[in-house]
Amino acid sequence: MSHRNKLKKFADILRFPNVYENFNPLSPLLQNGDIHDINMKGKWNAEHFSREAKICLELACGRGEYSVALAERYPDTHYIGLDIKGARIWQGASRALEAKFNNVAFVRSRIENIPSFFEKHEVSEMWITFPDPFLRDSKENRRLTSHNFLKRYLHFLSPDNILHLKTDSPELYEFTLESLDTFEKATIIKHFDDIYSLPELPQPDLDIKTYYEKMHLSNSKTIKYIQFHLEVD
Repeated sequence: MSHRNKLKKFADILRFPNVYENFNPLSPLLQNGDIHDINMKGKWNAEHFSREAKICLELACGRGEYSVALAERYPDTHYIGLDIKGARIWQGASRALEAKFNNVAFVRSRIENIPSFFEKHEVSEMWITFPDPFLRDSKENRRLTSHNFLKRYLHFLSPDNILHLKTDSPELYEFTLESLDTFEKATIIKHFDDIYSLPELPQPDLDIKTYYEKMHLSNSKTIKYIQFHLEVD
């Protein structure tokens, strides 16, 4: 992607009504179009979606394929994709606007800041789709299924939460199983190290294939899946 094209996309998402951006990691405030310094914590249903519904997050959403596809399948659920890459978010946000999906939004921010944007019990479900596995041991705390992040999720998940990890990385898959097993508030519901070898998919929405998943499959990689629950107060 050319530098000029990337700058255009950054300018576009500043005007998109379905994209919020955080420019200060020390602050919970977001920017949305002409609205500056807005605190959306606990207000997503009332102030963005204008109705009450279950909220589902997609972490490391990239191009937003899962958020947009799920929003189309389940119009009565609200979806929010989070990523730091503005040019990638542009693609999902553009598709959602073109399709007039009013139940999907995006947040451009580092995922470490996620507790700043959601209130206690505000989120019911999360998809973690092909995140960076951070393969060097020195970066284990940056993995989105490390204890470091699991503790963050406890701040905003509802008691009936369900979380999904979809990955091509055997290292991240094994790490996540161990991380969940040693995190006292985690319960593994099901896990599979090759979902497409099964007679049927263990979760119907696993048939959604992102750009990166298609690339992994073309390289003969197997796709792994873990579904789990976190016990929250």
